[in-house]
Amino acid sequence: FLSSMSHELRSPLNAILGFAQLMETDKPAPSVAQKESISQILQAGWHLLNLINEILDLAKIESGKLSLSLEAVSLAEVMVECQHMIDRQAHKRGIALSFPDIHTLYHVYADRTRLKQVLLNFLSNAIKYNCENGAVEVTCTASATGQIRVNVRDTGEGLSPEKLTQLFQPFNRLGQEASGEEGTGIGLVVAKQLVELMGGVIGVDSAIRVGSNFWFELLGVAEPRLPLESHLSPHTETATTAREVRKGFAVREVLYVEDNPANLKLIEQLLGRRADLFLLTAMTGDLGVELARIHLPDVILMDINLPGISGIEALAILSRDPTTAHIPVVAISANAMPHDIEKGLKAGFFRYLTKPIRVNEFIDTLDAALAHAEMNDQRILMPERAA
Repeated sequence: FLSSMSHELRSPLNAILGFAQLMETDKPAPSVAQKESISQILQAGWHLLNLINEILDLAKIESGKLSLSLEAVSLAEVMVECQHMIDRQAHKRGIALSFPDIHTLYHVYADRTRLKQVLLNFLSNAIKYNCENGAVEVTCTASATGQIRVNVRDTGEGLSPEKLTQLFQPFNRLGQEASGEEGTGIGLVVAKQLVELMGGVIGVDSAIRVGSNFWFELLGVAEPRLPLESHLSPHTETATTAREVRKGFAVREVLYVEDNPANLKLIEQLLGRRADLFLLTAMTGDLGVELARIHLPDVILMDINLPGISGIEALAILSRDPTTAHIPVVAISANAMPHDIEKGLKAGFFRYLTKPIRVNEFIDTLDAALAHAEMNDQRILMPERAA
């Protein structure tokens, strides 16, 4: 039920948020009034997506269906990623952010994705419920027992003792419903249960008109030591790719296999902004496989739920065919549950993107797949050069 609901809700959101992002960056630029309307669409859309994700997370935790991948995680890396994601929100509200020196941070035993989710929740709340031109300070300390504490301190109004007792109740926003700030009353509940599932503890210290300090503690671990990887020496000359040799021009082909017309139109408009790409489309898995064999595109974008064979079945067919096995295939699917993503990556997808797509993430993934395809083409040509 959870997986089905996630898919059914994400599919229309993909069109809403995708086209709104396109409109926001369109040329000619939208008018001031149009920008305000687009901003409202995006704000409401991302809020709805966040609500869906949090409700699904809470349901999975309470049903015991949430799986974690616990390992040594660098707090420095997680904090840098969170800072990049939260900077814009803080800047818009005039909030000064302070993070510890990344060279003094630690490694903790945690699930990397869920650790970032908890920290982002703390940071987002600290910014939303702060005073004008306030500050948020993040600090890390180690205890004698080996626990690492992360503190997120704000200069907001603070919480009364009565509100502190209600803090981790689902859907309880502590009277913030009338503040105009969007929220669900679920984020902190999920954060608390995630920290506890990772073997940690969570808490808050607060005083009226002083501010609040939300904190969590996780077990500190030693930094993992990875074996050195060997890298090929980069070529100084610009190599002519197999794609250019075969086709005689540098435009690269992308095949998108998708049965939803709105999603097809979204990617079509998005790639239409790039003169270096040519888009092919197919609305069934069987047709996608056929077009891939005929055109040998540089990259394939693949939906999972397709008429006839699924995206995973189409990927298996392409992987077994020597003529198409080298083509990177990126999944773009509304199947966004963790087991769906894990299943897709194990099946051999180059990357797995979930709907609604974030335009910047999609472009970065596409560029990475194109770079991978070009590397494969160079390898194909190397024996010919040697001859």
